[in-house]
Amino acid sequence: MSFEAIKQLLAPDMSAVDRVVRARLHSEVALVNQVGEYIVNSGGKRLRPALVVLSAKAFGYTGEYHHNLAAVVEFIHTATLLHDDVVDESKLRRGCATASALFGNAASVLVGDFLYSRAFQMMVEVNDMRVMQTLADATNTIAEGEVLQLLSCHDADVDTSSYLHVIHCKTAKLFEAAMRLGAILARMDEAGEQAAAKYGMHLGTAFQLVDDVLDYSGDEQETGKNLGDDLSEGKPTLPLIYAMRHGDASQVALVRQAIEQGDIACFADVLQVIKQTGALEYTRQQAQRESDAACAALAALPDTNYKQSLLQLANFAATRQF
Repeated sequence: MSFEAIKQLLAPDMSAVDRVVRARLHSEVALVNQVGEYIVNSGGKRLRPALVVLSAKAFGYTGEYHHNLAAVVEFIHTATLLHDDVVDESKLRRGCATASALFGNAASVLVGDFLYSRAFQMMVEVNDMRVMQTLADATNTIAEGEVLQLLSCHDADVDTSSYLHVIHCKTAKLFEAAMRLGAILARMDEAGEQAAAKYGMHLGTAFQLVDDVLDYSGDEQETGKNLGDDLSEGKPTLPLIYAMRHGDASQVALVRQAIEQGDIACFADVLQVIKQTGALEYTRQQAQRESDAACAALAALPDTNYKQSLLQLANFAATRQF
């Protein structure tokens, strides 16, 4: 099943999700509407809300709460983007000016808070304690992941284990929650719920690993972000960690200095080290391993178009170029 076929399969459900998003984004405060509409309309893959839909359908759910919860997941993700761009001082996202660059940091933070609180209003309407527990745990873990990443910035001694822990919290946790929600709605047993969660965690990890690769090798027009943003922020991502483990003394010293100083001026030299040590290829291989693990987690599911879509998304996460 192609990526386009997945989009066609999901089109009616995702249209319904978009209607929920736009209806629940409304506020009596004009600035909330303005900032919210700007970031929701600025593009993006809508992968996380799509996972709620795919999971619910793959596990046989036939109700309509999956549209509401998909919108909740989109609001939580959008709130994290608003806050991330303030913390990272980012000027560009998805090829457009970030909300913080356009409206200011204060507006971005406060509208992010609005989206978080609106998400919690919506999840309460489902009237399911497991749903609320899953999303409450996820948002708390994501916040911890953001703090962990902040603490790791400019730290050249971060190892692979610590790095993976950060991305499991910061990125993969919402993928996991999205998949778990579908299983909860379908009233799956513990084994089914855990299978969904495992798929989401591995998928999210693969997705982030490839993001880290694209920061050093992507096409800026396709990725919508500037190459070297991670380096300028002093983020010790896996390509840098691997390069430091396998480079010679001068290469290690160069990468260490770049991380500690956030030195974008030496981006070309750091990129050369990354290429010479095979760091990008290694990171891609790790992403493929995560993708394979995600697919394995779904082995017991019936072979439907929704399962095939999930398998294809795992492949896309590991092989994408944008």
